[in-house]
Amino acid sequence: MKALFLSLLLVAGAASAQQFKGGVFDPPRPAPEIALPSSSGAPLKLSDYRGKVVVLEFGFSHCPAVCPVSLASLAQARQLLGARGKDVQVLFITVDPARDTAERLRSWLANFDPGFAGVTGSEAQIAQVLKDYGISAAKHPVKGSSDYSMSHSSYLYFIDRQGRQRAMMPFGRPAADIAHDLAILLGP
Repeated sequence: MKALFLSLLLVAGAASAQQFKGGVFDPPRPAPEIALPSSSGAPLKLSDYRGKVVVLEFGFSHCPAVCPVSLASLAQARQLLGARGKDVQVLFITVDPARDTAERLRSWLANFDPGFAGVTGSEAQIAQVLKDYGISAAKHPVKGSSDYSMSHSSYLYFIDRQGRQRAMMPFGRPAADIAHDLAILLGP
């Protein structure tokens, strides 16, 4: 009886140590497939990354503040994971396909981490991905200019090695929190 109690206590302790810092999908659900052009110029399929932990970030390369901060935090989180960081793939999905070509995304993402991949496509293709993940995005004209900016939801989506949505984290969380949740998904 004492051994059973000790076992239950150890399991409960391990479970509490495995708490995500962000929100969780309970139960986990299959991540909607993404099959679009990548920043490398080649086709990209989310399912091709099975076996890795994937983080999706939605944004645009002309973003003045939020997207660069998120990408810098993701790069730092991968560094905090050390050698285990190689099993994390960041996919940056544009909300501005009119300006975010594969070449533009490749060049911009290299400033943060050369292993990050960008995802672009037609306006209709991107609109479908945004809908699939519940991301809102809208163009806003820049006053006194012919240029525009974008407003959009800013969450990181964490997808486990089996291709299931497991957690999400809002903008502004520190790299240590991101690394913590990634470590849970990477496992021992």
